[in-house]
Amino acid sequence: MSHLSEADIRKVAKLARIRLSDDEVPHLQEEISSIITWVEQLQEVDTTNVPEMASVENTPLPLREDKVTDGNIQQDILSNAPDADYGCFMVPKVVE
Repeated sequence: MSHLSEADIRKVAKLARIRLSDDEVPHLQEEISSIITWVEQLQEVDTTNVPEMASVENTPLPLREDKVTDGNIQQDILSNAPDADYGCFMVPKVVE
């Protein structure tokens, strides 16, 4: 079992920019050490004959035909704008 020291926990917290109280350190030592132990157990599993997968679901994604189903409604869209000119939305100038 990997056991992290208090210094290790404080270093990880500093890298993650997390402020820890002195009371939180022992709890996190226990929690993170148990997570690392679990990962070490996973590394012991023999995966030599297991094929690599991109997804746990082995079904192809449904594809649709790539075609335009709407368009040529520029005037309809611009009719919703408070101000439009030259086929574009008109917005107030913003300069700081």
